[in-house]
Amino acid sequence: MAFLFNKFQEAVKTLANSPTFARNPRQLQFETDINRLFLYTSYNRLGRDAEEADTEEIIDMASKASVSDQQKQVHENVHYQIQHFCKSMDEILLIKKPDEASAVSPGASRSSGLSFAVGKSGPPINSPVIPETAPLNRAEVSQRLKNLLGYTLDLKPSLIAHKEAGQGLFLNGGADVGTVIAFYPGVIYSPAYYQYIPGYPRVDAQNPYLITRYDGTVINAQPWGSGDDTREVWDGFKVPEIKSNVPSNEKGADRIWKVLSRPLEGTQVNCTTDVLERRNPLALAHFSNHPAKGILPNVMICPYDFPLNDNDMRAYIPNIPFGNPEEVNMRRFGSFWFRSGRKNGDSGIPVLKTLVLVATRELCDEEVLLNYRLSNSKRRPAWYTPVDEDEDRRRWS
Repeated sequence: MAFLFNKFQEAVKTLANSPTFARNPRQLQFETDINRLFLYTSYNRLGRDAEEADTEEIIDMASKASVSDQQKQVHENVHYQIQHFCKSMDEILLIKKPDEASAVSPGASRSSGLSFAVGKSGPPINSPVIPETAPLNRAEVSQRLKNLLGYTLDLKPSLIAHKEAGQGLFLNGGADVGTVIAFYPGVIYSPAYYQYIPGYPRVDAQNPYLITRYDGTVINAQPWGSGDDTREVWDGFKVPEIKSNVPSNEKGADRIWKVLSRPLEGTQVNCTTDVLERRNPLALAHFSNHPAKGILPNVMICPYDFPLNDNDMRAYIPNIPFGNPEEVNMRRFGSFWFRSGRKNGDSGIPVLKTLVLVATRELCDEEVLLNYRLSNSKRRPAWYTPVDEDEDRRRWS
């Protein structure tokens, strides 16, 4: 297996310089990342019983398949893993009972149609049913998930030697290359709703838990915090206290700006009726730190569009959209976003545009490190050392 993985690593390095990729710097970096994710996640799906011929075939596909086809395969590979994760969570949390849906106790009173019509009884309108789950706290769920998957995640003081590192994200157990390690939780903002991000336009001044996809989608993980001990209807409004990895130097002028730049009111977070599992042990990607100088990252960002018709999995996808993503479509021209009448996607199935972290090598009981790729057009923190300056420049070109 190690021999086959070395072949994959060589393919990653070679294909990144392939002349078949786009010459636009930003698009080039996007296509390079998709190519890497195609190799990593396909390698993972082969499993430990993979043969050399299978490995050669995937490497050949990576050099010939279109970026669009590779992107679809990456999504399929990631979705396959997340399906397995969701089934494991169901096994841990769902209480199996005899089918009582059609059973009515002889002595039970039934509400008439009239009582429902006048609102005297019955469930509240738009109030989703929260299924009964096992009375386990987050720590107990996390340990049971490790027993099933072989790994889980912990939050501990970071091992990175600078005072701003704060909490670090640690893999507890072992995971193969190409494994989905973590979800990036929180509220999803399409470009049409940028002005509603708290603190707009200086959205990152007091919030280090924001991340942007290549398509411009922003995810704010601050409201999620480190999760909770419940399964609940989560609206993303309550912001828990999080020990930030970035110290606050909020002075008088900053406090005034913070008040003046509150997000616009009048739009709700889509009045969501989604029930989310707040005990999700993998919904902690926002606590991953950037590696120190001389250390390589061991995970990379992967876009994942979760199909909202997968109702059985929905509770374990720790995200909600702000507003209605279907109301308006945005297209990017240079550094600007414009409204467009053209619909996104080909399937017609609504999706949540989320992010996950994928392992770029075999991991075992270690801190999860993610290349932040901070823009080199802005002043970067003193602790930030670029992993690859060229990648940073292409990402934000």
